[in-house]
Amino acid sequence: MNFAEEIIEWYQLHKRDLPWRNTNDPYIIWLSEIIMQQTRVEQGTPYFNRFAEKYPTVKQFADAKEEEILKLWQGLGYYSRGRNMHHTAKIVMEEHAGYFPSSYESLIKLKGIGEYTAAAISSFSSNEAKAVVDGNVFRLLSRYFGIDTPINSGKGKKLFTELANELLDKSQAGEFNQAIMEFGSLQCKPKNPDCLACPLQVGCEAKKSNRIHELPIKIKSQKSRDRYFNYILALKDDQILLNKRGAGDIWENLHELPLFESKSACLAEDLIQSEEFINCFGKNVRIKSISKPVKHILSHQKLHTIFINIENFSEEFISQKNWFFVNQNELNQLAQPKLIFHFLENFRILSQ
Repeated sequence: MNFAEEIIEWYQLHKRDLPWRNTNDPYIIWLSEIIMQQTRVEQGTPYFNRFAEKYPTVKQFADAKEEEILKLWQGLGYYSRGRNMHHTAKIVMEEHAGYFPSSYESLIKLKGIGEYTAAAISSFSSNEAKAVVDGNVFRLLSRYFGIDTPINSGKGKKLFTELANELLDKSQAGEFNQAIMEFGSLQCKPKNPDCLACPLQVGCEAKKSNRIHELPIKIKSQKSRDRYFNYILALKDDQILLNKRGAGDIWENLHELPLFESKSACLAEDLIQSEEFINCFGKNVRIKSISKPVKHILSHQKLHTIFINIENFSEEFISQKNWFFVNQNELNQLAQPKLIFHFLENFRILSQ
């Protein structure tokens, strides 16, 4: 058997029963592909199920409010994916008469859909002969063929894409693409792959040269940036002061607490004496409590965070910052970053 036949035979015996594999609807496949980006299958599947149940058609997705989509997305991270999906659903309604496209050339023009996603949707929905190349495919091909060109370089992406298309079984492109990704995910895993049970072991260059743990090669990504977030918890009766984040930074359009970002870690006592803080809350603020420092890791960013619970603050200048009070029982209706959501959930539990 050749490479494609080995992969497909293995897939038919070992594939997972995942809900998006039981359809050729390009809209449902698109939902699964975008949700599963940067996400483990175990974490992403409940989100897929919720989205597919609430928005079973692209029209229902397009008609939803962004706030609803971001709330349902909460906890998945990379929120721009949810916003791009909403934009794309509207474009499909306007420019494709509500029919989600299934051809690679149409898909690649839609916002949030790159080469991999366009190849996946087109091959899974209509068997178009376009090879998928994701992290699992990079790893498998790099090991099997002994290729040490960095997978995240321009040269590497071109090389591996061409190789994947050469290997592609064009008569069953969708099946092959599913198979090669599943093989990389379950069999040729990043750490501790089960090489002894691998049907490709005889031809695997990395196994022959004992380089399994060296491949694939990846250029180190940019250094992570440290940021220092000082959040203010200001309560009035049963209301809590919030801010809605704008464009141009992380968590666009999500709700958070009033934020004072500093260049380095600072003392809460020093912060409330600063001119910026006094201009917002007045001079007579008292600190009720300060949380333990919380570290929150994002892509290329480390957030060093504290939460400062204050009282005896002035409301005179709050409106100038576009902050607003919300009843605590309405918080669950608002999309929030995971960091804020977890803090407020814990705070409410402790307050009861």
